[in-house]
Amino acid sequence: MIKTTKKMPALFIGHGSPMNAIEDNKFTKVWEELAQRMPKPEAIIAISAHWYTDGTRITDDEQPKMVYDMYGFPEELYKVIYPSKGSPELAHMTMSLLNKEVIVDNSWGIDHGTWSVLRKMYPQADIPIFQLSIDRNADANTHFRIGQELSSLREKGVLIFGSGNVVHNLARVDWDMDGGYPWAVEFDNYIKENIINRQFENVIDYKNAGESSRLAFTTLEHFYPLLYVLGASNEEDKLTIYNDTWNMGSLSMTGYLFE
Repeated sequence: MIKTTKKMPALFIGHGSPMNAIEDNKFTKVWEELAQRMPKPEAIIAISAHWYTDGTRITDDEQPKMVYDMYGFPEELYKVIYPSKGSPELAHMTMSLLNKEVIVDNSWGIDHGTWSVLRKMYPQADIPIFQLSIDRNADANTHFRIGQELSSLREKGVLIFGSGNVVHNLARVDWDMDGGYPWAVEFDNYIKENIINRQFENVIDYKNAGESSRLAFTTLEHFYPLLYVLGASNEEDKLTIYNDTWNMGSLSMTGYLFE
């Protein structure tokens, strides 16, 4: 049975490099601090940029597998184990909440957009996790609406966890750059200002940011998880913005907590 507990937050993480899973840095320190300030979840629904599918899919495996969906990194990273359990009951409840077809797909599991962060937040891996994919064929309004439909899970003790990056353009990464290109800063600030003012329609219509929106990403999978979190938030939530910075020119690490 699902226990009744304190309402959980909705959290967007700018996850950045998978190396954060094995490094201790200013970003991972904040993730650890976030876990300490929030009530401990009964379960976590993860919407990761790295499960980008045709249609919406969900995992309901009792023992979800690790997915090492990254290439060219040190061997140590591929030896990371995050042995979390799944939550079939909550996965099936989630399916009933969504007004679109959802397919159970356990060919996936827990990918690095999820475990690289949760390994820092909840190192004991004692919280059940299930993943919801991002439908590549749906528009921004649909992703926001799905977030709204997920919002009642917060009352069940479920942390709604979106993992991506507001600015994510790997083609323009400068490995030696500390900070962001002007266009990256401009787009990130456009999103931030509209979230602060609760003008979510301007985040959904991100192209209103102008030229910076064209450069912020080449595909949308890292941006869309933010829309799920915004949809799952409500007017009574307190907003915290954290890791408000840029990395390697074209990555935004900015995160948002609604609690």
